[in-house]
Parts: sequence; structure tokens; C-alpha cells
Amino acid sequence: MSQSVFIRRRHFTALAGAATLAAPMLARGEARWKPEKPITIYNPFAAGGVTDVHVRLLGETVTRIYGQQIVVDVKPGAAGTLAPAMLLNAKPDGYQLAVMSINSLRYPHYQKTNWDPLKDFTYICGLSAYTMGIVVRSDSPWQTIDDLIAAGKKEPEKYNYGTSGTGGTGQLMMIEVEQKTGAKFTTVPYKGGAEWMQALMGGHIDFIADASQWAPFVDDGKCRILAFATEARIPKYKDAPTLIERGIAVVGQSPYGLVGPKNMPPQIVDSIYDAFREAMAEPKVNEYLDKFIQLPWYKSPAEYRAFAEKYYVEVKPLLVKAGLAKN
Repeated sequence: MSQSVFIRRRHFTALAGAATLAAPMLARGEARWKPEKPITIYNPFAAGGVTDVHVRLLGETVTRIYGQQIVVDVKPGAAGTLAPAMLLNAKPDGYQLAVMSINSLRYPHYQKTNWDPLKDFTYICGLSAYTMGIVVRSDSPWQTIDDLIAAGKKEPEKYNYGTSGTGGTGQLMMIEVEQKTGAKFTTVPYKGGAEWMQALMGGHIDFIADASQWAPFVDDGKCRILAFATEARIPKYKDAPTLIERGIAVVGQSPYGLVGPKNMPPQIVDSIYDAFREAMAEPKVNEYLDKFIQLPWYKSPAEYRAFAEKYYVEVKPLLVKAGLAKN
């Protein structure tokens, strides 16, 4: 689903969902699966990052729903694919889950893995989608995206940018920008947003091309948005253009969701899905997402799997074009 569709549907979905999210669990009552011990969720991104805090907030509500602790275990690495890989030898009993980033649907195309994203996991629910953009420190000489592109053309590969991993949305976004403009930059991968924001503010990199971990820094006047990689402008930052508006037809897509080991029983999947949907209606969760201009990405188990199957096929030509994968 495109970013603009996310924006148009967000408040309708949140309001409609808030009225009905609790109903499935109450209606089905005791027939629903309920855990008898803590549930561990492996998080693919660094502690303190947006995804980490988001999942912990959701976990607080699910802990109350189930009466069992939700433990978030940070497992960064392998371009954000290590966390779901932790499930390969797990029992499909609902006690070990993982956050899967969209990169798990790209990585096997250009890196040998011992797992298959479509065969080795049970898709449970979509959670959220990152808003992608290009950001510099407020003291940067680049005032516009055109300034940055001009610098990247004049001195190819001199300027570096931070992203959350090789082959991630940020790098793919910039590869497309380079292909469409002739500019060249150097990518520096990090384990997550907390790390690359430290690098940016410390002057170790020149700009960020990734998700909106940078939003509070923009709000505080420490950073400046050069452009969003969205189909439409973001209302909160109405003066910041999209890449499309500047003649660069690039949109970054980067949702993530919750998965479990393969062959999970439907009653367990449905119970976990219901619990997390109820948690996603919590005001504090949506307030946190608003802070980072991040959008809810509601997907049922069937919808999430359908998205994964479609995207896995569609993304390969882009990876081949970017030189990361072979036909």
C-alpha cells in the first residue's frame, strides 16, 4: 500500500478499529488460546530505536490482556533479518515471536540464507510503516534536496549517509535517487535509528536517508528535512517537498509486522492477532507513532501473508537494477 493511502486511511482505521478491536476476544471468550508463560518477541533493530519502543509499548498492553509478560529481546544484525531467523528452531506454540522488517523479503534475493521468508514463518499481523526521508543537520550548507544532489554530482562518493542496513529501504531509496540524478553518495549502515542519529549529530555522516527517527531532532531545530520519499507531503511538515515534486520519482516503502515460527495453529495466531490489534488502539501507542510521523499498518494474518508473497516477487527487479541481486 502506498504512503498516501496510509495517510488517507489512518484516522478512519484507528477510529473504527478502536470501537471494535476488543470485541473479538470478548466474543470468543474462553475458547481463545491464552499463554501460560511469558512470550518473547525478537526485535531486529537497536535498543531505544522507534521499533524497539513501539513494540515495548504494544507489549505492555498485551501483558495486561494475557496476564503474562511480553519480553522484547533485541537481536540486531544481518540487515534486520536476524530476529525472525531466531524462530527457525522454535516450537510453533506462540511463546517465541519476532518483528519482521520488509528487508526480510529482500535479503534472500541477494544473500544466501538458511530460511525462506514465505515458507518458514507464520504471518500474524502488520504493525506499522516507516515514513522515509532525507535529513541533514541544521548547520548543513545544503538547504534543499537540489543542493545535495548537486554536491553528489560535483564530488561523487565524497558525502556519506546513514541507513539501517545494507539492502534496506534507505539504501534502495538512495540507489534509485542516484540512478535518476547521476549523483553518487557513500552509504554507511547502522543497526538502527538510535545509532545513525548519534552519528549524524556527531558529524560522522553527512545526512540520513531513512525512517523518521530524526523527527524529534527536526522539531527541536537540530535537523532539517530536505525531502520526503513519500507520494504526498506530510501535513506536519507541509513545507518539506517530496522527491517526486523535485523531479525524482522515488518512494520508499518500509512496513513491519509480527511473525511466528511456521505451522502455528490458527487458534494461537488468532489470539495473538486479537491481542495486538487491541494494543494498537491504545492512545499512547498512536501518540508515540505520531511523534515519529510513523503510520499504523493494520494487516490480518491473511492480509500480511498476501502482502509478503506479492512484495517478495515484485521487489526482485529493483534489487537486480540496483546491482544487489542477480536474475
